[in-house]
Amino acid sequence: MSIRWMIINMRLPEAKAAPLAVFWFGLQAVWGALLGVSLQARSSQLHAVDSVLAYGILAVSGASAAALTQIVTGIVSDRLRSRGGDRRVFFLTGAIAASGCLFWFYSASTFEVLIAATIGVQIAMNVAIGPYQAIIPDYVARNRAGIASAWMGATQSLGNAAGAITVTLVRPPGAVAAVLSILLIASVLWTVGHIRSREMRPVCAAKIELLPSAADLFISRALLYVGFYIILGYMLFYLRDVVHAVDPARGSGIVILIFTVSGALGAALGGWRADRFDRRLIVNTGNALVVLSVVAFAFARNPIAVDGIAAVAGVGWGIFLAADWALGCAILPAGAMATAMALWNLAVAGPQVIAPALTSAALLALHSNRAVAPLVAFAMAACALAAGSLWIWRIPRLVAQPDSLT
Repeated sequence: MSIRWMIINMRLPEAKAAPLAVFWFGLQAVWGALLGVSLQARSSQLHAVDSVLAYGILAVSGASAAALTQIVTGIVSDRLRSRGGDRRVFFLTGAIAASGCLFWFYSASTFEVLIAATIGVQIAMNVAIGPYQAIIPDYVARNRAGIASAWMGATQSLGNAAGAITVTLVRPPGAVAAVLSILLIASVLWTVGHIRSREMRPVCAAKIELLPSAADLFISRALLYVGFYIILGYMLFYLRDVVHAVDPARGSGIVILIFTVSGALGAALGGWRADRFDRRLIVNTGNALVVLSVVAFAFARNPIAVDGIAAVAGVGWGIFLAADWALGCAILPAGAMATAMALWNLAVAGPQVIAPALTSAALLALHSNRAVAPLVAFAMAACALAAGSLWIWRIPRLVAQPDSLT
């Protein structure tokens, strides 16, 4: 990095991290409703014979579309960015299209239509998400990435909570779609309005190079998200078949709400530390709490105990999220950030496919009945989370430390 580049970087007006992260709140509200409750509930409504396997088909179909969409939009938006353009058009187009697809999803009357609507939601959402993931390096200095990442982690948790509240308390399907659409559109307008008056940081076009540290970060992240999506996907079935909750859908929404609200606290705790300490240690601290919580779920049979465990798990996951974003911004190439982030985010989209597919295969192979299936799933989740935590130590210490310590 040249002296001239550093001077230019220092002179640029910096966008505020909180408004940049507002759109992440709206996006995550949609995922909090769909991935945590609505996919499972709608699968049960339209494919009651085998709702667990139906959920797997739905999740795999949508996540496959998401992965491809992110890569394509990431490449296109990076080319636009390198020519002096910005990524706002992707944010707006994706949010508007996703709003329409949400009404389609919640009004689907057959399982086949539900699959098509899910794919539509995933494509539209990821038209926005692919380019949006580069917003921190586009507008925030590297030495402030930890704080900005904390805001992203906090808004992700709060957005997931808003989605869980919506789908738990708002019963008419059309009303659920309307609330989620309002949150999505309002949040994108807030973020776009803020960055209109902010100058983007200088960037030079760069080729995507899979450095060893980036590959290790990808593998670690993928393993962690496999564990996360197993827990998220099978929580409703755990409450229904193991805890025997009176209203499993409502109980699942409450668990996700508690998890995500406490996740915002965890992100705040982890964010400022991500600018001061070895980020590998922060990731492992957070995930240790999550693994212990998953083990505790296996022994919990009381809804109140489940809620308490979810709070601990949420704090741990929030700590991980703050360090995760900071590591990504530090390791990936700034000149092709959206493309790199899209590839990096395959470690999130891929597990949306792998988690239900792998778990469904294991449950079929073991001939697990309904009472045992969620416990098998949670055991697999704990193993994936532990493996991801161990793998991150392959990243060199010099890379994992914030700039202030190097």
